[in-house]
Amino acid sequence: MDSFWQHLHNLTSAQSVINLGFYVLLVVVFAETGLFFGFFLPGDYLLFMAGLFCSTGKFDVSIYTLVFSLIAAGVLGNYTGYWFGKRTGPAIFNKDNSFFFKKHHLVIAEDFYAKYGAMALVLGRFFPIIRTFAPIFAGVVKVDPKKFALYNVIGCIAWVSTFTLGGFFLGRKYPQTKEYIHYIVLGLIIVTTVPLIFAFLKRKLHKSENVKELK
Repeated sequence: MDSFWQHLHNLTSAQSVINLGFYVLLVVVFAETGLFFGFFLPGDYLLFMAGLFCSTGKFDVSIYTLVFSLIAAGVLGNYTGYWFGKRTGPAIFNKDNSFFFKKHHLVIAEDFYAKYGAMALVLGRFFPIIRTFAPIFAGVVKVDPKKFALYNVIGCIAWVSTFTLGGFFLGRKYPQTKEYIHYIVLGLIIVTTVPLIFAFLKRKLHKSENVKELK
């Protein structure tokens, strides 16, 4: 348990984020929102902490520059994922699992897309893994480019604004928030990950039931 909290502390320390720098933060957001190997990157709480540190002056950029730059990085990331999915097509489902690519992540995104349609590009921004693979799957099924562009922009604005401005205004109103960042991050991880775990378990249960019926 001590090692877990130490790891969480390393991930959430102010110095770690400061050391990353503004431009590296943009690269992280770009990678997590469109490159299939970016699924493990910590987008949600980095956005929150970026807003929090911006409110206290630890990030040497204005909140306007921060928000608009993060939105641009997220939109471009999704376009990259869409292009990749469109180029590879259904063949990506035949790709072997590797350290950076897990086929079941794409399957989770497929199920999410089947449930919510193009709105998955908006809602999926708020869930790890789906945030990375939803635009790729949209490219695989060749979603209309105009529709993709619309949902891409709306989803990115909603995602960046929620976490970054949330951190910014919370830091402005309650400067002591930074002392409890570990608990806030843990809460974000639980809120965004638990629904995916339930969805994965539900799919596994449904699959096993179908196998039993076939027998």
